[in-house]
Amino acid sequence: MTLTKESFHGALLPASGAAKADMDGTREKEEAPRQAVVRTGAAVPKRRAVGRLIMHSMAMFGREFCYAVEAAFVTPVLLSVGLPKSLYSLVWLISPILGFVLQPVVGSASDHCTCSWGRRRPYILGLGIIMLLGMALYLNGDVMISAFIAERDKQRTWAIVITMLGVVLFDFAADFIDGPIKAYLFDVCCHQDKEKGLHYHALFTGLGGALGYLTGAMDWGQTLLGYTLASEFQVIFFFAALVFIICLTVHLCSIAEVPLRYENDEAKFLLEETEPHRYHSIEEEIRNGPLKSTCTEIKAAAKPGKCAAVSRTEEKRQMTLKSLLKTLLSMPSHYRCLCVSHLFGWMAFLSNMLFFTDFMGQVVYHGNPYAPHNSTHYLTYKAGVEMGCWGLCINAISSSVYSYLQKVLLPYIGLKGLYFMGYLLFGLGTGLIGLFPNVYSTLALCSLFGVMSSTLYTVPFHLIAEYHREEESQKLQEGEQEGEHGRGKGIDCAALTCMVQLAQIILGVGLGLLVSVAGSAVTIISASTVALAGCCFVAFCIRYVD
Repeated sequence: MTLTKESFHGALLPASGAAKADMDGTREKEEAPRQAVVRTGAAVPKRRAVGRLIMHSMAMFGREFCYAVEAAFVTPVLLSVGLPKSLYSLVWLISPILGFVLQPVVGSASDHCTCSWGRRRPYILGLGIIMLLGMALYLNGDVMISAFIAERDKQRTWAIVITMLGVVLFDFAADFIDGPIKAYLFDVCCHQDKEKGLHYHALFTGLGGALGYLTGAMDWGQTLLGYTLASEFQVIFFFAALVFIICLTVHLCSIAEVPLRYENDEAKFLLEETEPHRYHSIEEEIRNGPLKSTCTEIKAAAKPGKCAAVSRTEEKRQMTLKSLLKTLLSMPSHYRCLCVSHLFGWMAFLSNMLFFTDFMGQVVYHGNPYAPHNSTHYLTYKAGVEMGCWGLCINAISSSVYSYLQKVLLPYIGLKGLYFMGYLLFGLGTGLIGLFPNVYSTLALCSLFGVMSSTLYTVPFHLIAEYHREEESQKLQEGEQEGEHGRGKGIDCAALTCMVQLAQIILGVGLGLLVSVAGSAVTIISASTVALAGCCFVAFCIRYVD
């Protein structure tokens, strides 16, 4: 049989076509997951086990435990070292001012951190160390100075300096650490697990606060540790440091982060060959992590120089403080409204919490803090302060309980209902306390403080997650590049938590003057007024994602 050229080609072509079809099918299957990532601009993290989410929430437990210890002991510590009254406002203003200025900077820096350990965990570890250092200084500063300085006048001066420094460092780091923790949760969890994680955060925040208040309420001076260590403050530091170190270690080991890397300080190009010696598409991949920023439109390949130039411009823009401030000021209106509502909430909550024990002592128990310490008026005031601590403990426990109820209520009333109800119940509760100051009714209404606390720790961050999810869906439809607006989850969480510091600054400047003029009752009434105003703002000005 003679094999002609035509029959040779005719015999080979079907087999070649089949092989090519198989190869194309295989390539299509291999490319499908990557193309899905390219189109969405994000790889959806896998579902996390409940145990991992609980481990992640332990940082909030340790942080709130230390916060409760500070709330119980910082005033006695400052009084014991002889801090002048003129410096009290300075102590409470330095930390929020530093946090308000630096938190967005660090939030943006964590968005672009290329550490092999991850983007958020290095910052969480650093802030945790600063918290421990600050706690060590303000609870042990007097003892430390006494060991190095013998002259009494110098001892007093340096004890005041070290204690003030400790309070500032602790408040700064404890306020600051919340933003990276929330951004860490958003980075490593899918949308359903973000909801769960936020509820677990609120639950363990309440439990940590309750345990911290109970620890501070115990008389440790008569225990074995009290006799072994130099003072009760050192016993409290021992427990607080131990709890925080364990909780922080568990948190950092909870869920691994995929590190963000930049390749050669430029775009990393993924080239897909469609014809021999000709490339059809250029995709820019900047991030190698759970959230991958890409040039998602294949048609953008026609202008690769433009895409690379956008990348270089974007990177340069993200790394300057001026552009960072511009990003914050030019944020979308729904983000700005969310920050304003968060500011209303924290102003109301803090104006109540900062002066609640004093309100119990002076208004509810009719005591006098300025009377001689052995007088009936002062002892009555002290009894009111102790009862106020139990009220704060009720607040912490109710916060934990309500964080669980939120999961049950969410499908029925939605985020808008949860947000509105938190502000409304707190405003009504504080208003009733201010109008009818009675011991039993006040303690019962303290449970509504926990509703507000749980709301502030969950709903705004839940809305941030919803906004980001909506933006990612829009990018899927429109093929826009993620990061086009110059913000990431870190800076958005930081902008939100900045409102806590701004609330502290506003209250530190204005509320102290009102208390000196009108007494502690004005703080409860002002908390109610601000909460009810925030309630209206939440109802009419916040955008909720369907």
